[in-house]
Amino acid sequence: MSDLAAALAATHALAFEDTRSWSADEFRSLLADPSVFHIGDAACFLLARVVLDEAEILTLATHPDSRRQGRAAAALGLFVEKAAVRGADTAFLEVAADNKAALALYFGGGFTEVARRRDYYRRQDGTAADAVILSRPL
Repeated sequence: MSDLAAALAATHALAFEDTRSWSADEFRSLLADPSVFHIGDAACFLLARVVLDEAEILTLATHPDSRRQGRAAAALGLFVEKAAVRGADTAFLEVAADNKAALALYFGGGFTEVARRRDYYRRQDGTAADAVILSRPL
């Protein structure tokens, strides 16, 4: 698991260059949690958690060399299936309002905006972006 955690952390750092990325230790902790599951590999992965009847996408990251290949959409589709099998009937996530590619992916996957958190994501240059909270039935 430690090699997987390091690989996920490396991709996460490349995918989220303008915010604080997650460390290998953070990934190790999440991967050890029985409520958490992951889909994919170091090129593109999705980490999610199911608690009772709700599924939350914790993060979805694609290595820059693997973008625009349909990997994230495939991971999102598998997430919907796996979360439903684990007993979830609703899925949610939050995404930066300025992440147009991610918003297009999630809207295309049936998610709708349900709320916003103002200035939630702090950028390394000192600016901030709203968090858009999205949800969809499973």
